[in-house]
Amino acid sequence: MDDATEGDREAMETETAPLPFRTAVDALGAATPRPEIEIEPTRAPQRLAPYAYALEASVLDGDEDLADGRLILLHDPAGHEAWQGSFRLVTLIRAELEPEMAADPLLPDVCWAWLTGALQARGLSYGEPSGTVTRASSHYFGGLRARPAACQIEIRASWTPREGLGGVPDTASHLASWCDLLSQVAGLPPAAPGEASVVTLPQRRGPQPR
Repeated sequence: MDDATEGDREAMETETAPLPFRTAVDALGAATPRPEIEIEPTRAPQRLAPYAYALEASVLDGDEDLADGRLILLHDPAGHEAWQGSFRLVTLIRAELEPEMAADPLLPDVCWAWLTGALQARGLSYGEPSGTVTRASSHYFGGLRARPAACQIEIRASWTPREGLGGVPDTASHLASWCDLLSQVAGLPPAAPGEASVVTLPQRRGPQPR
C-alpha cells in the first residue's frame, strides 16, 4: 500500500472514530509549535489501541537536527486498566549529547524530571506515568576513525492525560508540554520571557565529518 493510500485510509478511520478521539486529534492539529520545531503527522501503530494518531517532530538549528521525536495518541473507548483512562500518550525522543554530559550519572533522573516538569509547568493533570531513559555511545574505527565518539540519549515514556468536558483531554496543552521537553533535550532556551526556567544541555558540537 503506497503512502497516499495509507494516508487516505487513516483519514477515513479518524473520521469514523468516536467524537472524543476526533476532538482530541483536531486539537493536536491546530497547535502551533515554536519556529525551531517542525511537526507533521506520521503513520500511527495499529495494534496498541482501537484508535491511534501520531506526530513526528524535529528540532532544527539551520540544517542541523538537534533532536527528534514521536508523539502517539491512543484511545480505547472502553477504557484500559493499565492506563486508568481511555486515552494514553506515548513518546520517543532522541538527541545527541556531549560525552561529558552523557557521563553524568544523574542524567537519566534529570531527563525524567524534564518530562514530568514540562507537564507540571503547564498545570496539566495526568496519571500512570512510566518510561525509560537510555544513553548509548558509539566509537568509530577503520575508515570512520576520524569521527569523534558520539553519545545519544533516548527517552521512551507514556502517561494518561486526564479527561475534561466530554471525556476529552487537553491534547493541545500536552503537545505544548511535549514541545517544551523536546526543546530542553535539544538544548534550546525558553521560547519567551516568563516561561518556566529550564536546565538545558551544554553547547552542542558542530557538524561531524562524514
